[in-house]
Amino acid sequence: MSEKSPSYIEALQGIDSASGSQHSLSYDTQKTGVAFDQEIPNEQTSHQKLQTHLSEAPDGGIRAWLAVFAQVQIHLIEIFLQISAFQVFQAYYQENLLPHTPPSTIAWIGSTQACLILYALVCLPSLATGRLFDLGYFKIPFFVASCVLVACTFLTAECTQFWQLFLTQGVGLGMGCGFVFSPAIIIVSHWFSKRRGLALSITAVGSALGSIVFPVTAQNLIPLIGFRWTVRVFGLTLAATMGTASIILKRRLPPVNVRGGLFNLKAFRDKAYSTYCISATIILLGFYTELTYISVSAVTIGVSKDFSFYIIAIANAASAFGRVSSGLLADKIGALNTIIVFTAITGITTIAWPFAKDESQLIAIATIHGFSIGAYISLYSVPAVAMGEMEDAGRRVGMFVSLTGFGSIAGPPISGAICTATGGFVDAGYYSGSIIFGVALLLVARHLHLGRLWGKF
Repeated sequence: MSEKSPSYIEALQGIDSASGSQHSLSYDTQKTGVAFDQEIPNEQTSHQKLQTHLSEAPDGGIRAWLAVFAQVQIHLIEIFLQISAFQVFQAYYQENLLPHTPPSTIAWIGSTQACLILYALVCLPSLATGRLFDLGYFKIPFFVASCVLVACTFLTAECTQFWQLFLTQGVGLGMGCGFVFSPAIIIVSHWFSKRRGLALSITAVGSALGSIVFPVTAQNLIPLIGFRWTVRVFGLTLAATMGTASIILKRRLPPVNVRGGLFNLKAFRDKAYSTYCISATIILLGFYTELTYISVSAVTIGVSKDFSFYIIAIANAASAFGRVSSGLLADKIGALNTIIVFTAITGITTIAWPFAKDESQLIAIATIHGFSIGAYISLYSVPAVAMGEMEDAGRRVGMFVSLTGFGSIAGPPISGAICTATGGFVDAGYYSGSIIFGVALLLVARHLHLGRLWGKF
């Protein structure tokens, strides 16, 4: 390696030193229009050598686990902004701030926000951030988006009308989350290969913890200090956690200017990838219905308003165990196989949820449902990353979540409209149970990718 490429050497720090092999990687500067590419040696290197380096993820080490810790921080705070915590705001807006607004209309705030956040799943922002990440732009967009998140959180505290909440909490927070969340997941994939399922499931535990902390905190703080100061407390917490994450989160691999723009249409020639995208859209149409409306449905069967919030916390606590368990299982039998089993259970519990007649039944269903959703939440990006090359992973995952995000943005409002029209939750449960059809398509995607009915994937 020449002395003219110190930045390149630093970019490859963290690769397993036991490999003992040295490879010269280069990128054609004439094919890139970005300034940082000038620092990369202008030598011709085969695609196979690049793939060799990509496969040598250290699967551990200080920097690798710092990346996981940073992602946990992002998950922890962003759960306040995601739909799995929006049920707190859904109930508060419906009962206090917007009592004359239909539940299906209020749900558009959370579903729009969820569509623009990765976990539910990052929609439009991820299309741009995935491509920017592949090109090497990460730190500046991450910092700017973090500032937008903090500003919109404090603005949410000042909102009094639906359109204000929709713009700040729905669009502003959703867009900000989309810009920070997707690249962070790809960075974790840089550092882990054989233990990728476990690493990503650990990062997702942060959102489970946040799902417990923030709803319970909001439920107790709102009567004490009011809605505005509760949101301001969350804003200060957000500033601290995002600041920490922006400092310690670093990529391992150098940027690569893969040909093409935001979309790599050739990726859809892979039938397995296309089927996986379709299945995710169908799954997300019903995936968050139960979490969005379970606190409201609990009150209708006689559960106190105070305890209805704790049912959500119980579901999210179970989700923490589900995420870790699914991560361990994914490294043994494959991420997609794990998702298929757990998500099938999610579909069944979504159909069963409206039939709960008392508090104990609702707690049982919420616990099983919370445990089962952990797999999809923590592992959905693993098959998308595996269905192509690592240097194009950001764009490929960005396309996946951008397309499937339409399922998450439409799902809760459709469920809310069904609840309003029927006066109950049974039909909404049947509608959301269409998750099972999405699971059937996951089986098809696995078959198309492996070429056989069963195998580790």
